[in-house]
Amino acid sequence: MESTGGPYLNTAAVTSPVGIARLLQMTFGCTTFSLVAHQGGFSAAYGTFCMFVWTFCFAITVFIIACEFTHLHTCLSLSWGNFTAAFAMLATLMSITAAVIYPLYFVQVDCYPIGCEVRDFRIAASVFAGLLFVTYATEVFLTRAKPGQVTSYMATISGLLKIVQAFVACIIFGALVNDSQYGKYVATQWCVAVYSFCFVVTVVVVAFSVTGKTALLWFPFERSVVIYTFGAVLLYTSAAVIWPVFCFDSKYGSPRRPGLCAKGKCPWDSQLVIAIFTYVNLLLYVLDLAYSPRIRFVSHL
Repeated sequence: MESTGGPYLNTAAVTSPVGIARLLQMTFGCTTFSLVAHQGGFSAAYGTFCMFVWTFCFAITVFIIACEFTHLHTCLSLSWGNFTAAFAMLATLMSITAAVIYPLYFVQVDCYPIGCEVRDFRIAASVFAGLLFVTYATEVFLTRAKPGQVTSYMATISGLLKIVQAFVACIIFGALVNDSQYGKYVATQWCVAVYSFCFVVTVVVVAFSVTGKTALLWFPFERSVVIYTFGAVLLYTSAAVIWPVFCFDSKYGSPRRPGLCAKGKCPWDSQLVIAIFTYVNLLLYVLDLAYSPRIRFVSHL
């Protein structure tokens, strides 16, 4: 953004379409967690996760607005364009997850036993949580790289997909630790190694982009990312074949959900979630590989 408010303040940070979207994010985020904290209430890991999402996104959004309005971001050792693009994508994914989880676990039609006032607060919080997701998705839409535009890597399709890939990997890890029995076979342990390796490298790529250190590397960053993405496609393809075989083939696992398996504590359910999101991430890496050779970016934007 160009400064339009003199040498000290950048009014475009709050008057441009992106700035307005961020102000709405701040407003909706504050409203959401205030409604939950005041009367809506939350409990267990699901509720704690939702509150973390709303407070974390609110805090980072306020930080971004303050830095851009006062030009303080120029003093930070960050690639600001990469940082804001990466956060917008991450906040979009986190906010839609919270917007689904909170009403699913805490909103009910009847007043009993929580009372009508608490129910109404929870419904209102769910509505604002949905609006919060819309505003973050709007920022991603406004700041994404346009065809032929030279921009920050994290604003490109490939950069945005990196955030989604890491987020999906976190879902896989969550299912893995939920009694997935992945240690039963060497083959399933190989799949865990694939998920872990790809997640770590993806996070490293994002970290180098956000910190603006790609120019200091002794090898060409963009070419290395394409090579890694190709390798990730091969690795995830192996996992997409191996995991279902060793979990759902009758020789090694169970093709159907066991009838006596407790809801929420069933290894078969975790294995199914992992299989589904393995294919999701494989598709994301294939799309990433398709877009990677066509992007143009500069590391310091």
